[in-house]
Amino acid sequence: MIAGITLAAYAIPVSLAYAGLAGLPPQVGIYGYLLGGLGYALLGSSRQLAIGPTSAISLMIASTVGAMAQGDVQRYAEIASLAAFTVAALSFFSWLLRLSVLVKLISDSILVGFKAGAGLTIAMTQLPSLFGVPGGGHNFFERMFLLAGQLGQIQYLVLCIGVVALLLIVIGERLLPGKPVALGVVALSIVTATLFGLPAMGVPITGKIPAGLPTLAGPGLRLIDVEGIVPLAAGCLLLAYIEGVSAARTFAEKHGYALDPRQELLGIGAANLSAALGHGYPVAGGLSQSAVNDKAGARSPLALVFASITLALCLLFLTGLLENLPKAVLAAVVLTAIYGLLDFPALLRMMRVSRLDFLAASIALIAVLLLGILQGILLAALASIVLLLVRASRPNVAFLGRIPGTRNYSDLALHPENEPLHGAIVFRPEASLIYVNAEAVFEAVLERLGREPAAVRLAVCDLSAAPYVDLAGSRMLSQLHAELASRSIKLRVVGAHGSARDLLQADGIEHKVGGLDHAVTLDQVLRADGNGEKGLSERQ
Repeated sequence: MIAGITLAAYAIPVSLAYAGLAGLPPQVGIYGYLLGGLGYALLGSSRQLAIGPTSAISLMIASTVGAMAQGDVQRYAEIASLAAFTVAALSFFSWLLRLSVLVKLISDSILVGFKAGAGLTIAMTQLPSLFGVPGGGHNFFERMFLLAGQLGQIQYLVLCIGVVALLLIVIGERLLPGKPVALGVVALSIVTATLFGLPAMGVPITGKIPAGLPTLAGPGLRLIDVEGIVPLAAGCLLLAYIEGVSAARTFAEKHGYALDPRQELLGIGAANLSAALGHGYPVAGGLSQSAVNDKAGARSPLALVFASITLALCLLFLTGLLENLPKAVLAAVVLTAIYGLLDFPALLRMMRVSRLDFLAASIALIAVLLLGILQGILLAALASIVLLLVRASRPNVAFLGRIPGTRNYSDLALHPENEPLHGAIVFRPEASLIYVNAEAVFEAVLERLGREPAAVRLAVCDLSAAPYVDLAGSRMLSQLHAELASRSIKLRVVGAHGSARDLLQADGIEHKVGGLDHAVTLDQVLRADGNGEKGLSERQ
């Protein structure tokens, strides 16, 4: 109960701010927390995950639905609600097809870049409200250019209110971690605005918020009525699932219980279906609100139920108190909430450690800044898959030498002190041997043969580091056998795993390479050829 009330106190200012970011009436944000939490509590597998509107999804709705609605306010709200219905449908469909595994294709590096781009984009949408200027634009750079041109129109009273609110929230969260600091700042700003008559001085405020609970209804539009609604919902689901599961795993590990990633699809689906029935827009689990829920003592999804009850009471009796809330304060709430998205130290570390990961993160960051949240997340997902294929297409092919004084073998490039083999080469593809990399392995072996100073009689393929071989990999071994045979070089294969060995046997490779007995070791193959005994006699 305490956790639920605390979560509701956190949710009120954040949901009002995110609803404004999404271009929807402020009460719609509260509907998302109220109904989305109830839906997730029924079917979600996390005990601490808190469900509601998020900054990235709110901005995705704002940047996409506007063009679909063509200036019609009512249609705008209906499309946003239809998006939540579609997210629910896609969630259940994904659960049936067990598609949760596909999300693993998006790397952590991509997510770092995407979150940084989303954070910068969201910040740029809130700065006009903080400065009291109109703002505008469709992407980060256009918004930045327009904002720079409007700096002469800054309302310094609005800026002062926003900066003070920003400082109070930052300082308060450091001094009182886990407490609803933002709600206290919101309450203080309402009292100040009312006592000093700030609305009469031109300070923008939220205005009247309708009292009462949301009415439940089905979608006002059909999927065929709105072009592009499925890609929008797919982007929201992808973002919601990645963000939600990442946060849920954090708390599952902390408290020592198992999280069911597939079940989370049902939880997200139920949350979005519930929010959509109340005319809300897509919702998701987030790390910040879940951290508040956890610190307040949540041990089960029942905390979400008490949060919903608290929010319902606020909608019934307390909406009149929010009328004089300055929009600059809501901008400050959003700016402090997105701070965790900007992980620039991780970007710098990637630049030092792995240029490929840094490239992936940079692609996601620039895509979000240039194209927007929806196109950015879709391009980031595509970039993840492309980079995965690029990495798989260029596996390391290790050429082995004998470890001095032993019958063991390791990579000559890493251990130049190893003894080279006489009249033989041993290569070990350090990845699954599949269609995207088979040709690269073939070329690496032929290139190595061209650099061997002495005549080679035997080539051994060590598949111990290749967990899987597909038909293209098998064909490559067959082509390699033919090429080596034309040069009077025998090809042998050792270390094949069970599934790889079965495929090679079915494809007839076993007879070409002299058998695929899993018990035969690399050293035994070399000794049978005379290489092992020769190496030993030379050392003696």
